[in-house]
Amino acid sequence: MTMPPEKGISPIRILIVDDHPVLREGVTAILEDRTDMIVIGEARDGAEAVARFRELRPDVTLMDLQMPVMNGVDAITAIRADFPDARILVLTTYAGDVQAVRALKAGATGYLLKSSLRTEMLDAIHNVHRGRRHVHGEVAAEIALHVADDNLSEREISVLRLVAEGKANKEIAHALALSEETVKAHLKNIFGKLDVSDRTHAVTVAARRGIIEL
Repeated sequence: MTMPPEKGISPIRILIVDDHPVLREGVTAILEDRTDMIVIGEARDGAEAVARFRELRPDVTLMDLQMPVMNGVDAITAIRADFPDARILVLTTYAGDVQAVRALKAGATGYLLKSSLRTEMLDAIHNVHRGRRHVHGEVAAEIALHVADDNLSEREISVLRLVAEGKANKEIAHALALSEETVKAHLKNIFGKLDVSDRTHAVTVAARRGIIEL
């Protein structure tokens, strides 16, 4: 049972959004004895998160990214469109810089890895509640490492997604209404931008950085 807050201090009201009940239960367990924080609701996907946010108006929302129905980035965008002051802290297993930047640009105030829940989550919640940016150190390092990189174009990402599905150049060309030579040119550009030398490595790096999802 959550302990009552100290006199005169209102606890930070938290909404937990994740499609895995074990994660939601774990976060609740970490917070249940806190006097300065209280879980007021849960959601299992992005669409439910938007609805629950409108209903509950939490102080801080803990948001997963990979969820059914609506993903976390789309949910962040939808919430922030109606509630520009919403404080949203991403909780994810993905340390990729591209996905982190995407979430932060959508309106997330913080980005935290699930592996650091017990060591960093409380500080992250306080920082986000105060309107401060909080980005996990490993993620911040990845963002800094790639800040000057050329981004993949939407067409290059489309090609890379099909490569990840195991499609040959001819199949990719047919699917995207391109010539095989154009596909080869896109792959050459992709390899250069990702600093890789083959298709498998390109897919691995792109997935790690959050450019594509496997």
